[in-house]
Amino acid sequence: MIVRWETDHDYVLVHIHQDMFGDWIFSRAWGQIGTQFGGLKHQLADDHDQALMWLADEATIQASRGFRKVLEVEVEDESPEGREAVSQLSLLDAL
Repeated sequence: MIVRWETDHDYVLVHIHQDMFGDWIFSRAWGQIGTQFGGLKHQLADDHDQALMWLADEATIQASRGFRKVLEVEVEDESPEGREAVSQLSLLDAL
């Protein structure tokens, strides 16, 4: 699952996925739109439920900061939005 929040200048992107060992990974990227300023953090969740709990917490935090949700897709989603979200994550790996 990929969820993205934005303000006029900043973004936060969360990616919940399983690695090749079956562990649940919660990845959070943030930065300024249109720049390379930002960061990326990965956390190992105990299970899928914990990763979803972290996502709910993140949604609450971003809403309180004035961010609006602009994207929520399943990674397996073959829609243009799903492909675009996955390509954004690939760009973050290069940083």
